[in-house]
Amino acid sequence: MIGPSSSIRVRLFLFALAGIAVALSLAAYGLMDLFGRYLDRRLAQELDGYIGQLAGNLRVDQPGGGLRLALDPTDPRFQDINSGLYWQVRDETRHTSLRSRSLWDAELPLAEGVLSPGQTLASNVEAPDSGILKLRETSIILSGGRPVRISVGVNRAESDELASGFAWDLVPGLALLGLVLLVGAWIQSGAGLRPISGIGAEVQAVRDRHRRRLGSDVPSEIRPLVDELNRLLEHQEIDIKRAQDRAADLAHGLKTPLTALASDIARLRDRGERAIADDIDAVAIRMRRIVERELVRVRQRYQMGSTPPVPVVAVAETIAGILKRTPAGEIVVIDVTGETALAAAVDRDDLNEVLGNLMENAVRHAATRVEVVATRTEQGLLIEVGDDGMGGVPDDLSRLTERGRRHDEKGGSAGLGLAIASDILAIYGQDIQFLTSRLGGLGVRFHLPTA
Repeated sequence: MIGPSSSIRVRLFLFALAGIAVALSLAAYGLMDLFGRYLDRRLAQELDGYIGQLAGNLRVDQPGGGLRLALDPTDPRFQDINSGLYWQVRDETRHTSLRSRSLWDAELPLAEGVLSPGQTLASNVEAPDSGILKLRETSIILSGGRPVRISVGVNRAESDELASGFAWDLVPGLALLGLVLLVGAWIQSGAGLRPISGIGAEVQAVRDRHRRRLGSDVPSEIRPLVDELNRLLEHQEIDIKRAQDRAADLAHGLKTPLTALASDIARLRDRGERAIADDIDAVAIRMRRIVERELVRVRQRYQMGSTPPVPVVAVAETIAGILKRTPAGEIVVIDVTGETALAAAVDRDDLNEVLGNLMENAVRHAATRVEVVATRTEQGLLIEVGDDGMGGVPDDLSRLTERGRRHDEKGGSAGLGLAIASDILAIYGQDIQFLTSRLGGLGVRFHLPTA
């Protein structure tokens, strides 16, 4: 699949292809026109040379007599009939003409009007041998004041053939030049888009929370874009901080009423109204866990930056020590096994939340034993939490892993604890798997990225 950067590069290349094609077409047209002009000047110089030879060799037999040439022009084509090269000398006084043998019995068509002495006229006329004749005419005055009009013409077929040959010779060179330009355009587009590709990678890093800002080491042309993006990230971070502060304020605002509610629950129990106290206590616990869950979501949704490695076994042992001091944990053995060097690339508070909820749930449902096992796999760190309690029937386990089902829909603090753990793991692209543990009760396993 072509990525965005590659797609832009292809479009730039197509624009360059169109531009190069137009430029080479104009260059070919210009070069051919230039070559045609050069041929015209070259033919004009050649014809003027023949006119000079004819003028230098013209003679008058006697005063008032006819014209003759002391020496014919040296080009042998003047002697071949319809060779394409012709000359003609016209006596304007006696209205007679001298012609090259190549003309035979034809005459060169002359331009209309009278030429001034020394004036040269260029024109294109119909050739005696078909085609177009490039004609040069000059008027001179011989001794005795006799005006003479000298005309020399050459068929343009030969020059047209030269121009056509030049065009065909030009095609390979222009094609090679176009290929070189296209390769250069492709390389240049890649070099020009490389900084943009780098920005794309940095944006990906920001999105994955590996960095907070885009780097400033970019070309000056795209630095304004990078600066604007960094300002946007800065404003977003400020808004996130405000949202976190509001969530913290909300949590603190609910803490005092929940504490007061706990006191009321204790007084109800002292009065012997345990049923009502238990109901209110369950609601209070559920409220507290919902608040905890939303605080975790706020913190994780907007957490940015990398975190130091967190030792998994040490964190699990600390949580186990805390749970052993609870009423349920006093009668349960909690085993934590795994290499002490195993470390996860997650936030320490996140790992505490996940392991704390899962281990607390296991202790609550265990009969006598809970185990936590951490091992290294190709997918990262595999952590398993299991107990020897009643576990769950296959239908219950399938509902726990049902796609799109919220864990807190199952009710109770255990469901909320699993929901919190699931939400945190989702931040790292992981999910929870439920199964029957090796101890016979409910087992939970999940992966964490290795530090």
